[in-house]
Amino acid sequence: MDRRPLALVETALLSSTGGLVWIVGLYLGLSPLLRLFFPLPIALSYLRWGRRAAWMTNLVTTLLLSVLIGPARSIQFLIPYGLLGIVLGFAWHRRRSWLSAILWGAVLSTAGLVFQIWLLSVLAGDDLWRYLTVQIHTWLAWGFDRLGLLATPSIFLVQLLVVGTLFLQSVIYLFAIHVVAWVLLERLGNPISPPPDWVKSLVDEEGL
Repeated sequence: MDRRPLALVETALLSSTGGLVWIVGLYLGLSPLLRLFFPLPIALSYLRWGRRAAWMTNLVTTLLLSVLIGPARSIQFLIPYGLLGIVLGFAWHRRRSWLSAILWGAVLSTAGLVFQIWLLSVLAGDDLWRYLTVQIHTWLAWGFDRLGLLATPSIFLVQLLVVGTLFLQSVIYLFAIHVVAWVLLERLGNPISPPPDWVKSLVDEEGL
């Protein structure tokens, strides 16, 4: 039996689902919650049909969003969430450990967030990264002065602090995605890599 039509239909369905989740999160202010689901349709496509289908799902979702809400928004989906779906699908398909998948995903997510700041800077016509780091440096300098400390962190150290904070946030985000995907995709018949034992115990206690 030729399964290519089924793969094509599922790719289109998952592309539409990914685009719909992104639009709902964007316009209804639900992005903090729905962020957990942004990369999952592409990752599910990878688990069910392989790398080619995942890239097609990513491409179709990006093109669909470009038509519906403009290229700038579609690029914000593609980087990092579209690429993150590919990375997670690859890791789960190869049964890589959660630690490995989370670290690689966190690196990509952090790079994507930095890219989004750069993109918003281009669209706004101002260097938002510099503005952000200067503001943080000013706050830290004020705090150090209030504490009676003479030393003030340099701009470079502030930038490292911001990147480190983004990376930590990304690690937490990727861990949450893994928990959601483990619970959800297993019930859809496409389980991801098995979690550590302590995660299983925690989820069992919560009754998920």
